[in-house]
Amino acid sequence: MEKGTTYVALDDSKRKIVAGILRSGAPTPELRELPNDPHHIRRLFERLKREGPVVACYEAGVSGYDLYRQITALEVPCQVMAPALTPRRPGQRIKTDRRDAGKLVHLFRADELTAIHVPAEPEEAVRDLVRCRDDVRRDVMRWRHRLLKLLDRHGRVYPTGKNWSRGHWAWIRAQRFDLPALQRAFAASLFALEQALAGRAELDKEIEAIAETAPYRTPVGWLRCFRGIDTLSAMILLVEVVDFQRFDRPRQLMAYLGLVPSEDSSGDTRRRGALTKAGNTHVRRVLVEAAWPYRHRPSLGRALAARSHGQPADVVSQAWRAQQRLHRRYRHLVGHGKRPPVAAAAIARELVGFIWAVMTRRESPPQAA
Repeated sequence: MEKGTTYVALDDSKRKIVAGILRSGAPTPELRELPNDPHHIRRLFERLKREGPVVACYEAGVSGYDLYRQITALEVPCQVMAPALTPRRPGQRIKTDRRDAGKLVHLFRADELTAIHVPAEPEEAVRDLVRCRDDVRRDVMRWRHRLLKLLDRHGRVYPTGKNWSRGHWAWIRAQRFDLPALQRAFAASLFALEQALAGRAELDKEIEAIAETAPYRTPVGWLRCFRGIDTLSAMILLVEVVDFQRFDRPRQLMAYLGLVPSEDSSGDTRRRGALTKAGNTHVRRVLVEAAWPYRHRPSLGRALAARSHGQPADVVSQAWRAQQRLHRRYRHLVGHGKRPPVAAAAIARELVGFIWAVMTRRESPPQAA
């Protein structure tokens, strides 16, 4: 930073912002409280810019990236910091907005904070759509459980076949109850489930349409060459990670996704525990789900062959190597006593390495598979 730079850290909430302002050479920050609206934010930074260079930061949270865009529009460099990586003192038991702003600006000037990647507005919009679809998926699962439990409580159990097959749906819609209140509860639950399913189908169509447009068409095609990854999974990976090039090594991406084991080592003692789960939950779930098909023998089925058709030869080759390597790895882990869920998590971590290699490829080969 330039000499004489003023550092500003914002502790934001819905209605107000506490700004910690640390001028060059000042041992303690100035703390200001202002309403959380663009007018007051603009006045604060215009006043500070008249004094000299200004840089700002705040922790990711309730304001999302809107506050970042307001500040950068004023030609003030701004960073959004990862709250989980902010250093904290175990002995401090008092937490207020003013204390947080003062502590944050000191750490900002000392370069002790970790900035996160801020997506562009179109990227964030697609990410919100994909996350909305994930919310609807959870709603579908909840309404299915509620409807089945309602039927179970009144002795209505589907006699044969699998749940949610065509026969099961026909059986559910044929159910009738003598008590009007119970029939109303059943009809309302069934209607809510059908509405959630219809909403999920509409969102799937919209996401698939977006996946066919730039800049998603090419990377989605590459990712769909991998076993266990189709259009929706590929879109989740792309909108959540955004730029695979910002990770210099695959292990950095594995750590970002929380797929590396935790560790508590000291001296000669080394203890490794469960996964850190400290990263992006959406991508981690998708990768663990995609890891399960690798327990089967490597094969190029009709659907996977269709997805791989026309894709670069080196991408298809990498996906095939992933099938061979990850299947052997899964068999080895399970054969040595690892439980299948633990083995699947390990496979998801190694799958990240293959995906990183494909998504950071520098040049396209002349031939296509």
